[in-house]
Amino acid sequence: MPDYLKWAQAMRRPFAAGPPTNGPRYHAPMPLEIGRTLIDRQRIRARVGEMGRALASDLRAELQREGQDAEHHPDRIVMLPVLTGAVVFVADLIREMPMRLSMRVVSVSSYPGASTQSKGAMLRGALPTDLAGRHVVVVDDILDTGQTLGLLRDLILEQKPASLRICVLLTKLVPRKVEVSADYSGFDIPDEFVVGYGLDYDGFYRNHPDIVVLEPR
Repeated sequence: MPDYLKWAQAMRRPFAAGPPTNGPRYHAPMPLEIGRTLIDRQRIRARVGEMGRALASDLRAELQREGQDAEHHPDRIVMLPVLTGAVVFVADLIREMPMRLSMRVVSVSSYPGASTQSKGAMLRGALPTDLAGRHVVVVDDILDTGQTLGLLRDLILEQKPASLRICVLLTKLVPRKVEVSADYSGFDIPDEFVVGYGLDYDGFYRNHPDIVVLEPR
């Protein structure tokens, strides 16, 4: 059996008796297991490509209005991924954006540890302070309660960027605690806890190539 199939098989087992011997080893048994696939890797790849091209087109238009060239402008475009969930998404996204850009990062905590419920958003590190006058694109894995993106939106706008866009892979169809919308969204999903393609549960499953539902074992 190929290694990737052994890995997938091991990841789908309940961990009631501890981690599987022929799969990834974890520090502690996990109370949830991978359920059905919500969005497979082929759909993710195709949609992220579309989003990257649309975002690049819109940013080129912004630069043209300023009389700037997309490949030779000064540091005008800043991608701001939210750690750690957006790392996989932003890595694929920017490879669909053939233009000059830079990247900063920001860390926000909303699902601490082994939690499937948002506990509110809190900055875990300093927000970049050089965003004034730049076209800023906040990239996050998921928009659900709106607390994380609402916090970042308000803090970034205080710096007076030239423009601010929010780009998310997933939009969860739930009531928002903070009113915020995404300018670019990959997929709408129901109110279920999902992992994979950068999204985690207690630090695990980020490397799963599909977006899958995490279910009680």
